[in-house]
Amino acid sequence: MRRRASLVLLALAVFCAALAPLLRWYAYPRLAKIPPNQYQEVVLEAKDATLIDYNDGMKPKKVDKVTIVQTLKGNVEASEEIEADAGKDVVVWDALSYIIGPDGKMVSQIPERYIFDAHTQDPVHATGEMVDGDPVKREGIEFKWPFFTEPRDYLYFDAQTRTSSPIHYVGPRTYRGMEVYYFEQTVPWTKVPMPKKMPIEGIDPATIEQTTGTSLWYTVKAMFWVDPVTGAPVNAEQVIQQEMRGGIAASGPDGKLTAFAGHVKMRPDYAEHTLDLVKSNRTKVLALHTYAPGGLAIGALGLLAAALWLEARGRRVREPDPHPREPVSA
Repeated sequence: MRRRASLVLLALAVFCAALAPLLRWYAYPRLAKIPPNQYQEVVLEAKDATLIDYNDGMKPKKVDKVTIVQTLKGNVEASEEIEADAGKDVVVWDALSYIIGPDGKMVSQIPERYIFDAHTQDPVHATGEMVDGDPVKREGIEFKWPFFTEPRDYLYFDAQTRTSSPIHYVGPRTYRGMEVYYFEQTVPWTKVPMPKKMPIEGIDPATIEQTTGTSLWYTVKAMFWVDPVTGAPVNAEQVIQQEMRGGIAASGPDGKLTAFAGHVKMRPDYAEHTLDLVKSNRTKVLALHTYAPGGLAIGALGLLAAALWLEARGRRVREPDPHPREPVSA
């Protein structure tokens, strides 16, 4: 009976030992990916900001708050079409940044289509990749870092300038009890396209630039607190400045008018929700990458030890005594 039990334990040990590397190096690279149908909404705010008033002589004014609603919606149909040609898992995010002034009215809105590899987050170049209707060819990452983010600099795409530049790893941080990596990127003053959707109907930003010589300039300091396991930012902040220069802005100081200036942060309730979501996904990734393979390996060693112990004990019982005692006569 002990021999049969030891053989069963040995078989289970071999099974666990074989399954552990299979999960880690075969299942994990295939199963750890961004789902194509993901939907996420984040609300950001810039309090005590400066915003140009288009209805009052194009004057910059201090306002209590500017709100930015960002949505990411997975386009499953588009991803399936691109996957057929790309030969790999592809995610298509249709994103929208909707900017709302203190009066609740739209200031501008910028749509994006971001196409990337579901496993590595590397950009995939395909028809439809754009920012505000302008075709782009992204280099580097945007919105999300790769799974198991490394403590190093990455190339990060800035949608306003339509360019990529390094985003620097600054060091480890603790954000609301979670160990994260902190990254910073500063984009210097750059001439950028005006948003195609303006707050006043009938205004064509291209016409404004061509007929008046007015241009829009932008600089930003972007800050991200990133969970190194999932690669998802748990917090993001931006210090943004936008200026109109020349043309209708010539009446301003040095021929400039502040279009927007503010420190953009996540609204507290969305910051809490984002943290909870990242924690949940972090547990799933670690279960597939670390917990399950490690547990199976430890279990295999335990089962092997138990099998050897039972076999050794069974042999001691089965082996005859080499020095039997002589019977004692009465």
